Amino acid sequence: MVVTGQIRDKTLYIGLSGEMDECSSKEARARCDKLIDENPAVKKIVVNLSEVRFMDSTGIGFLIGRYKKAAKTGAAMYVQQPDFAADKILNLSGIYSIIPKAE
Repeated sequence: MVVTGQIRDKTLYIGLSGEMDECSSKEARARCDKLIDENPAVKKIVVNLSEVRFMDSTGIGFLIGRYKKAAKTGAAMYVQQPDFAADKILNLSGIYSIIPKAE
């Protein structure tokens, strides 16, 4: 899993690329947490999933954990461009009720 970060206008854009499963989530979690910790002034965090080729239930836990971390800093969190399969998993889980899709 490749994690990238970019800041624009008090928004932290986190890009994920690869597979989100039990094996890859630990490293991705650490990298995302570091990006959030290093940028406490951001008001919004957008996690782009357009390049995530596979995601299982581990991805839901990953997103909820980052949401909780973002909430502690007062930042809102959004999910952007999940592919069809990831969108289906996220929709069925009900995660969009706490982490909405960015348009």
